[in-house]
Amino acid sequence: MSRNNLKKIRENLLLSKSELARKAGISPLTVDRIERGFPCRVDTKRKIIHALGMKVTEKGKVFTD
Repeated sequence: MSRNNLKKIRENLLLSKSELARKAGISPLTVDRIERGFPCRVDTKRKIIHALGMKVTEKGKVFTD
């Protein structure tokens, strides 16, 4: 399982899992799995980073692997 800061960042932005999923074009189940530390594709990480209003160069703030 890979560690990440997605849940903390999402909650700081006052976004629900569903809202983040809709903005990123992924399923809420995918958001849940990633927050629990399951791996995801690079493309999915990119979508999440953009949905959080961040640049791809800031991926280290969200995904620590």
